Amino acid sequence: MSRDQNHVGEQPEGSVPDSVPFSVPGTDARPGAEAWPEVEQAERLARGAALKWASGVFCRPEHLERLSQYKKRESQRTTSIHTRLKSMVRSYLEGVGWGLEQLRDARAELMTVSQALKKTGLESSRSTDGERSLEKLREVSVHHRQLLTAVSNLPRLYAVRSMVLETERLVESRRLLEAHALLMDLEQWQDEILWQLSGNTGMENSALSPEDQELVAKYFSGVGNLVEALGKEMWAVVSSALALARQNPTPFVSAVRIVEREEALDRAFLEERGGNRSSRPLPPQRPRCWRAAFFQVFEDGVSTRFRSVSFLHTRGPGLAGHLSAIQHGVMADLATVCCLLEHCVPPHYQLTGAYIKAIHQCLHNHLAQISSWDLESGEIFAVLNWVLHVYDSPDMMGHPEMVKEVKKEDLPPLIPPERLEQLQSKYVQSVQRSVSEWMYKALQVELQDWQRDQEPDTDHEGFYQTSLPTIITQMLEENARVALMIGETLRDQTIQMGLYEMEKLLNRFREALVELGKEHRREPDNHNNRFYLHYLLASISNCIVLKKSTESLQQQQSPRSMGQFSRTPPNPLAALDRAVRRACRLVMDQLLVDLQPFLPGLLTRPWLVQGEPTPKLCGILEHHLELYGRVRPPCRQRLQEETQWLIVVEYVRALMQKRLVCRNGKDRTQLAQQMIQDDQQFRELFHGLEGEGVPPEVNPLALLPVLADFLQLKDPGMLTLEVSGLTAKYPDISDEHVSILLDIRGDVSRDVRGAVLDLLEQSAPSLPVGYRPIFTDILVPPSTVVFCLPKAKCA
Repeated sequence: MSRDQNHVGEQPEGSVPDSVPFSVPGTDARPGAEAWPEVEQAERLARGAALKWASGVFCRPEHLERLSQYKKRESQRTTSIHTRLKSMVRSYLEGVGWGLEQLRDARAELMTVSQALKKTGLESSRSTDGERSLEKLREVSVHHRQLLTAVSNLPRLYAVRSMVLETERLVESRRLLEAHALLMDLEQWQDEILWQLSGNTGMENSALSPEDQELVAKYFSGVGNLVEALGKEMWAVVSSALALARQNPTPFVSAVRIVEREEALDRAFLEERGGNRSSRPLPPQRPRCWRAAFFQVFEDGVSTRFRSVSFLHTRGPGLAGHLSAIQHGVMADLATVCCLLEHCVPPHYQLTGAYIKAIHQCLHNHLAQISSWDLESGEIFAVLNWVLHVYDSPDMMGHPEMVKEVKKEDLPPLIPPERLEQLQSKYVQSVQRSVSEWMYKALQVELQDWQRDQEPDTDHEGFYQTSLPTIITQMLEENARVALMIGETLRDQTIQMGLYEMEKLLNRFREALVELGKEHRREPDNHNNRFYLHYLLASISNCIVLKKSTESLQQQQSPRSMGQFSRTPPNPLAALDRAVRRACRLVMDQLLVDLQPFLPGLLTRPWLVQGEPTPKLCGILEHHLELYGRVRPPCRQRLQEETQWLIVVEYVRALMQKRLVCRNGKDRTQLAQQMIQDDQQFRELFHGLEGEGVPPEVNPLALLPVLADFLQLKDPGMLTLEVSGLTAKYPDISDEHVSILLDIRGDVSRDVRGAVLDLLEQSAPSLPVGYRPIFTDILVPPSTVVFCLPKAKCA
């Protein structure tokens, strides 16, 4: 882009910048230019700007053709500027002239005012002498007014003494309103005399001299004592209002009216002082604020009356009666306030609300003192029940009429929440000590019952029982019921504590069963052990009862309380299961002891010929099963089931001892038939167990026919298939068991034996889920094969 184009783009052609004044040639040399260097500098800048502009506009010859147009336009512009300047200067000059005119007028007025002030000063100096002559006249006038006041008040001054004595007499006789009326007259006289003696001028410098104040105070010296005496009698009436209101409420009404009079006087004096209408000082002993004092004395009277009740005997069993007496006393006083005193005071007093707040504070302090004592569980229950239920019930502060007077939110809690938690924890600990002690005693009684020489008692259903579950159940249920009267939280804590103690008891109970079993084994013929089995069965029934009680207690707990305890939750059901297992084990041990004399006769030659001793075994089993019927289900079925397993295991164990080895097929057939006959006797004995006890597919008695079929199998070559079926039904059978069965048959060749044992090694099936092993409990006796080779020393 060329230089010409730049100039044309920056400034429109034919225009001069507004910031550059256009100057006509020849105007540089003007008078006074040397005195104004700024003007000279502005001229130079203007010329430079004009030359720069002209060089940009007339940079080519053809641009000179428009020179005349530029000149004409610039001359017009200059003329317009000069016109505006002249107009502006003319306006400024007119304003300056008007301002000068105003200054001349102000100067004339100031001169007039100055002359007036001089005249005033002269007049003031002349009046000073006259004011001095009037000063003595003013002093005489004030003295005259004081004398006039003294003369006019002489009758009153002479009557002051008699009025004071009369007022004292009225106060002593509790004619309070009349006494207060005279007292008001005396105070009014005293106030008027002080006001008149001060000059009644409304000026602060007209205050009485100390001599005058002392003189007036001397005349009215008894008034202050009357105020104190009247107040003392009034407060005595107010503090005893609850006790005397039903007999004669008149003194209380008089006291309230006097309080309202005094409040009105205090308010009038304070308003007069606050209105700045005069500088009249407040009378002596003002303001008295007797309304605030009235409520303070009333609260003190409530507190004193409450202490007269709360200082009665409150420890031990008398605490509940003490709290009940407090309730009746508070409600009686509350009825007095609502029905009598409330109507003796103005509505804005809200005397019922004031009484409720005062008695609430008294109860708060008293209960804080009680809760700090070392209380027993019954005392703590009485306090918690009274605080949480009795106090807020409709029979006390929860009455609709009481709720209208004071909102519950406006009153602090009788006992702080943290203190309530401490009391509840203390209650649970106290109950725990009692429960632990009672459980220990109950267990000792149970242990003594085990030594009795008589059969245990039975309940209405015919089951054995002792006193232990009844004592424990009733104790825990009663504690839970009592705790629920306080609240669900305390109930849950009490139940949790009871479950802990139940678990401890059951652990000790199990240990006692173990000791009982040991003692019985040491002295089986002891006379005190005649009913050993009976009390074992009673213990099992007791555990079933305790289990139901435990489940009932656990169901009573609220779900949210399960995770609120810091230590490990109690598990009494597991302890019950351990105790039941131990008792059942002892019962089975006793059954085995009773069967033991006859077990060696099983599966022998006499047994094979005569069938003995199976009937005797059945007789023992029948006796035991009859006793098991005295046990509560499901443990009765469990004992019957364990009895089946025990007799079958002992039967098979006798078989594995190889007391009888068959010599021919006749022996095998006779052995199998005798085993099936024994199985029939056992089945007849347990005939009622099929439907309610062991399912048929897991019935241990089913093993005896299987073994009989195995022993009477006529073709030894089929033994491999028979063993395969046997291992399928009883996967825990070992090759030692099968080997003994083959020995008992007496006809198995070496090859068949090897094939059978190889099959067992190859199959080795795993135990199915839910299968109860039977052969695992049967140990195979060691081999008695004689080593025939001669003995020789090792080289």
